Amino acid sequence: MKITLFTSVLFIGVTILVSCNSENNKQDVSKEKPVEISETRKNGFENDTIKVILNSNDKMRFDKARIVVREHSTIVLTLNHTGTMPVTAMGHNFVLLAKGTSISKFANDAFEADKNQYIPSNQKNNIIAYTDLIGGGETSTITFQAPEKGVYDFICSFPGHYSIMKGKFVVE
Repeated sequence: MKITLFTSVLFIGVTILVSCNSENNKQDVSKEKPVEISETRKNGFENDTIKVILNSNDKMRFDKARIVVREHSTIVLTLNHTGTMPVTAMGHNFVLLAKGTSISKFANDAFEADKNQYIPSNQKNNIIAYTDLIGGGETSTITFQAPEKGVYDFICSFPGHYSIMKGKFVVE
């Protein structure tokens, strides 16, 4: 009988503790702000400025696989390299490719463009925007107009990174 009473009291205590703890851990989703947008007017048309922060690391990863923006908005994209490795060993960039661009062909051409931060000069027509190549602890910011509605690819063009460091840039 003592074991049953002890077990019951223990169960009730754990239940109260868990329910109190889950109430304290609820997040206020209304405070989250993943994309910063400021409304302005330009030439009679609405023009949004959207700030995007994209982080990269020494494990060849972007922290976002999908970025969603509005058509013709002004994009201010900041690429951070949160790792510690130098640009020569683990450099990263953000390259937004035009629709229909072959990622593997672009990456093969980029491999040969080491003197141009792995941005191939013969592929300029296939690039919408790109950041500087950065190493651990560095940041690069670019500003560009979002293209027409559609889904575009973005990659890191440092040799061998494109197969892992890629994502979709969705324009609505």
